[in-house]
Amino acid sequence: MRFLPSRIHGAIDYLWGVALLASPWLFGFADVATAKWVAVVFGAGAILYSAFTAYELGMLRILPMSLHLILDGAAGALLAASPFLLGFSERVYLPHLLFGLFSVVASLVTRMEVTLATGHREPA
Repeated sequence: MRFLPSRIHGAIDYLWGVALLASPWLFGFADVATAKWVAVVFGAGAILYSAFTAYELGMLRILPMSLHLILDGAAGALLAASPFLLGFSERVYLPHLLFGLFSVVASLVTRMEVTLATGHREPA
């Protein structure tokens, strides 16, 4: 069931990206290089493709919302699996797992319709 409006999803995107970028220092794993860089790259990537998404908080509005949600789901799954795939799960795994699963869930519960400044709704 898709109940989350795209406007709220957009706000979450930017907050999620910044929180993920800051997570190595907030959660004390900045000394684990692979874990740190995975968080930084995924956080920056999410902010970047959010800025290019055709939704209320997008800046360039090039990517359709449907593609954005596919990226959220795929990136979230990869982020959640990254500690195990890249071999740093013994040092840190919970932030990556939780941020990743959050992204997957957000991709599944966000509405596809977008209401732009013109006031009309656009399908993804």
